[in-house]
Amino acid sequence: MSEKLNVAILGGTGMVGQRFISLLENHPWFEVTVIAASPRSAGKTYEEAIGDRWKMDTPMPEAVKKIVVRDVSDVENVAKDVDFCFSAVDMSKEEIKKIEEAYAKTETPVVSNNSAHRWTPDVPMIVPEINPDHAEVIEAQKKRLGTKRGFVAVKPNCSIQSYAPVLWAWREFEPTEVVVSTYQAISGAGKTFKDWPEMEHNIIPFISGEEEKSEKEPLRVFGHVEGDHIEPAAGPKITAQCIRVPILNGHTATVFVKFAKKPTKEQLIDAMVNYSGEPQKLGLPSAPKQFIQYLTEDNRPQVDLDVNYENGFGVSIGRLREDSLFDYKFVGLSHNTVRGAAGGGVLCAELLKAKGYITKK
Repeated sequence: MSEKLNVAILGGTGMVGQRFISLLENHPWFEVTVIAASPRSAGKTYEEAIGDRWKMDTPMPEAVKKIVVRDVSDVENVAKDVDFCFSAVDMSKEEIKKIEEAYAKTETPVVSNNSAHRWTPDVPMIVPEINPDHAEVIEAQKKRLGTKRGFVAVKPNCSIQSYAPVLWAWREFEPTEVVVSTYQAISGAGKTFKDWPEMEHNIIPFISGEEEKSEKEPLRVFGHVEGDHIEPAAGPKITAQCIRVPILNGHTATVFVKFAKKPTKEQLIDAMVNYSGEPQKLGLPSAPKQFIQYLTEDNRPQVDLDVNYENGFGVSIGRLREDSLFDYKFVGLSHNTVRGAAGGGVLCAELLKAKGYITKK
């Protein structure tokens, strides 16, 4: 590409905003040119606004240090200088809905990490390898908003990334019932151990709103476009428990599955390791070469060994075996702030650019 698209990060000072900025360093298609945050950060350089709150393992990119942070609520001022936005704002759900649509109405596409628009009927919630066709509903959304190129697209919750892709890869065997427990890293709450010392050596068996998202969001991702909305799939039925564990990055899931058809273990392994989607076919810059890997060792996947598989964009599965109550059970692992948050947003934006939904203004 001869000319990169200019990008704004809305909510650029938080943990997910920082992850967007670190992932976009040297990106071949996109360049961060505007960072917006709350009024208390506005007017400061990004380096000054962050201070000692940089939470990534890699250093802050030099290219963003001197960018002067803008007020995220000054929509016209932020939108005028960029081709599209990534949204990681920290506001109430209603405020997020309002501000993301306000940006879209300036003819600036918004790819959001937030949950506010996940159930807006004409907003696609995309896992690029699973439901790239859901982007078709954007045309209906543009009609509602009265825009020519502005729209909102979202990615689903981080908790579903370690099991939903596998269920989709197995759809020919018709999963009917799923029991899942997720063991979720503290970065999913935007925290480090420095911020949240009480999480050391601790487990909290509750994450607000997470179980409903874990049960329902896969069905919307597995659904289909029907006119001006996304119609969720009827199944499989999913029940979930979500637990916060003392891990910095990496969501692990233990999953039990019943099937209408009775596959062999070999068929299940073959279906997931050979599964690929639109990002792989299009050769998108952030796409994992192999989306799902299967690990044969009894003690894998492990956060320490496997969370960064395919630079954090891949999913790791292990311990697939027959179960005495269900048909099969397995353990999944995904990187919650890469595949599950900012990285999923970047891959979604790459897909939308490749399909012509995001263009130079």
